[in-house]
Amino acid sequence: MEQTAKRALVTGGSRGIGRAVCLALAEQGLSVAVNYAGSRDAAEQVAEECKRRGAPEAFAVQADIADPQQVRALVDAVSERLGGVDVLVNNAGITRDGLLLRMRESDFDAVLATNLKGAFSCMQAVARPMMKQRWGRIVNLSSVVGLRGNVGQANYAASKAGLIGLTKSAARELAGRGITVNCVAPGFIETDMTAALPESVRADLLGQIPLGRLGAAEEVAAAVAFLASPQAAYITGQVLCVDGGMAM
Repeated sequence: MEQTAKRALVTGGSRGIGRAVCLALAEQGLSVAVNYAGSRDAAEQVAEECKRRGAPEAFAVQADIADPQQVRALVDAVSERLGGVDVLVNNAGITRDGLLLRMRESDFDAVLATNLKGAFSCMQAVARPMMKQRWGRIVNLSSVVGLRGNVGQANYAASKAGLIGLTKSAARELAGRGITVNCVAPGFIETDMTAALPESVRADLLGQIPLGRLGAAEEVAAAVAFLASPQAAYITGQVLCVDGGMAM
């Protein structure tokens, strides 16, 4: 009988897509650890909402995943409180946009350190206990930008493309122990940032999307929740685009 996930860790869970993912997993009855880097109040609000949505346990836990030492402490703390981690969602990410010729090396390094190396550190920290229990779900949040590229986002696109390669390699390594590793690649999603865009920029953006609208964070979260569910037990190493058709 296929095991059912009970305990989830979501990085960058205090807002946007991360918040929606936490709530979707809570609605499936999972206990949820809401990781945050700096938004403590927001993360604690998400944890409380998770409890209202059905999570047996939910709490906020601080860590900067760009620091491998903090990642190890994070996973240890979550495992001690929940008894383990069945589902890891690598959602935390940052941007430091700039044109290639003007991009500072520090901005390139910072984005790769959080978006790619941070996900690697989290996967490495949960992989051994998942292998011992012979079951686990890892879902990495990539981006349509990692598939298509984007002007002014060479660092972000590189990190998200790298995440796809990392996903596929880890999926091959961990499949024999009952662990699936998949990617969800969102397109342009309704957020505070996109809501503030000038109308001309927004119109240009919509023109690139075959479905003609921006996505909702809840639509991305539904894809993540599916990949963490028993129904996705035979899916691994895949990239599921939730982008209105942009990357096809």
